[in-house]
Amino acid sequence: MPATLPSPLALPVFQDDEEKPDKRDEIQDALKSLKGHVGKRGSEDIEAVQVIATLKAEFPESGPKDRKAIVKGINACLKSKRKLTKEKLFDNKLHLAAAEALGSMGPESVKDLSGWVDHKTFIKDLDMRRTLILSLGKTEDEDAVDPLVELLTNHEPAVQAAAAQALGAYGFLDQKERKAVFKKVLDVLTQVKNALDVGQTDPIVQDRYDTIAGPMLTTLQKLSGHDARDALVFRQWWNKNKKKNWDEGKS
Repeated sequence: MPATLPSPLALPVFQDDEEKPDKRDEIQDALKSLKGHVGKRGSEDIEAVQVIATLKAEFPESGPKDRKAIVKGINACLKSKRKLTKEKLFDNKLHLAAAEALGSMGPESVKDLSGWVDHKTFIKDLDMRRTLILSLGKTEDEDAVDPLVELLTNHEPAVQAAAAQALGAYGFLDQKERKAVFKKVLDVLTQVKNALDVGQTDPIVQDRYDTIAGPMLTTLQKLSGHDARDALVFRQWWNKNKKKNWDEGKS
């Protein structure tokens, strides 16, 4: 059975100036339990996922040492190899749960997630790569921006789309940095749209555009506050407004 911890709701509420509980035996017991389940080569992955959920719930109420230990323990799950199922599908429930949990553990988890998003271990598992990329964005840590921007030009459309979607979480950036991210997304979208206009019968280009257009247009809206549904319209708007104050009039 997975290790259990007191419900987060049962813990005392700590103010910002109060120290949160740290180096708890319960956390160490849960991490030991997680390691044991993971070591069973997949036969106890359901139990491992339950422990990950427990640790995810405890993370916000933990002190710095426990937070670091939780991230380390969950990140170790991603190093555990799993074989394909009989149906030739990825047996990735443990990996997906770990990647999703790390998304709520920033900034401690940013370095680990950044290292996994384009790692050879998951290069063929697009569902896993998408989860890792979206989790990196969910940390809302500024150190995640550059790795996400780099993925905008990935050869896999699904990876490009996930990176664009993840960058939509960064509407809080300083305006100069926000404009830089906006332009990166717009440039990629425009390039693919132009290629589609030139080779309208190319199914590969069409598939790429269909995959990335929605997430990229949505992120452009979130970053700029401008409502447009077309790459060309956004390009025209950018040319007129790139030097203006996008935040003028906002509360």
